[in-house]
Amino acid sequence: MSDPAKAERTARWALLAAGARYGLALLSVAAAFALAQAFQHFHLPQAFTAFALSAIAIAFWRAGVGPGIVAALLALLLRTSVFEPQVGALSRAIYAVTFIVFAALMVWVARARHDLEARVAERTKELTAANEELKQKIAQLAVTSERLRKTQSDLARVNRITTLGELTAALAHEVNQPIASAVTNAQASLRWLAGQPPNLDEARAAVKRIVGDGTRAANIVSRIRLLFSKGTTHRESVDANAVIRDTIDLLQGEATRNGVLLRTDLAAKLPPVRGDRVQLQQVVMNLMVNAIDAMDGVDGNRELSVRSQQGQDGQVSISVLDTGAGIPAEKANQIFEAFFTTKPQGVGMGLAVCRSIVQSHGGRLWAAPNSPRGAAFFLTLPADQADGARVPSEVSVPVASR
Repeated sequence: MSDPAKAERTARWALLAAGARYGLALLSVAAAFALAQAFQHFHLPQAFTAFALSAIAIAFWRAGVGPGIVAALLALLLRTSVFEPQVGALSRAIYAVTFIVFAALMVWVARARHDLEARVAERTKELTAANEELKQKIAQLAVTSERLRKTQSDLARVNRITTLGELTAALAHEVNQPIASAVTNAQASLRWLAGQPPNLDEARAAVKRIVGDGTRAANIVSRIRLLFSKGTTHRESVDANAVIRDTIDLLQGEATRNGVLLRTDLAAKLPPVRGDRVQLQQVVMNLMVNAIDAMDGVDGNRELSVRSQQGQDGQVSISVLDTGAGIPAEKANQIFEAFFTTKPQGVGMGLAVCRSIVQSHGGRLWAAPNSPRGAAFFLTLPADQADGARVPSEVSVPVASR
């Protein structure tokens, strides 16, 4: 459509809209006139005044100032010429003042309404623009959050690989034990079978032990591979005591090699937590490795204690305590910061990653001095509300090794 035709159509619509507004004013006064005529049978001479004022209010409110003024003038004319044409000049003046004052009041009301609608429209426009901007920011935040989650996941994996790299000797020892035992049992089985007659019962028992050793070695390798794996976070119902036991199985050799006495005190019937099993095991492993490192070169008793219990509000609490050098008071608030480390060869990401993982699970991780010597790390995790049943946890027998 060309611009002249569009302008003509716009003008036509504006004219029709104006005609409709003035028509509404005339129709309102006509309705007031008809009602007043009907009420004359009830001898109510003032009925028209009430109806006329209502018609004027409708005209001002719905049609605008111009139609409202026309309605007021028309109502005043009908009031003085039709309903009481014989009244005196004073009465006419009073009626005129009444209608004029009411019309002026309605002019003020109509303009106030127009200004209010304009402000509301402007505010609505601003809010609409702000809402669109907020939607864009939320979308950007979602993208940023996903990138941050991926970065944190990659960083956690790098931290696991770094930690496991430091534990290569200990992990090799853990895998070598069941393999060496399997070899010993295989040799024993051959001897039993070579006898005259062959001792099948002893050979069968030795083969069973070989199967057990192989299964144990496979489980150790499987846990190590899982910690090396790169995958999406998988939240499930997790037995915290099982996580601690698996971690101890991996670190038993490292503790023995460093002359550390390892003790556990795990609560029975502990409620499950909801989280990523690999990440939770990474947290416990980092805390235990740090504790073992902290006792390196320390004279006297070297003891690492790992405890679990049900805390307040159904939370699961895990504590890792050592008898190492402890945390310097001036550095107590810095140990969870990224790239801060007290180790000569450390990169300072272990505890920062651990706290990030715990917080993403809705928990807390903090440190405190251990009495009489060393450091204590505490973490709490909310119990799995989606699973009312408790994960079976055997009463733990303290583990001790030298």
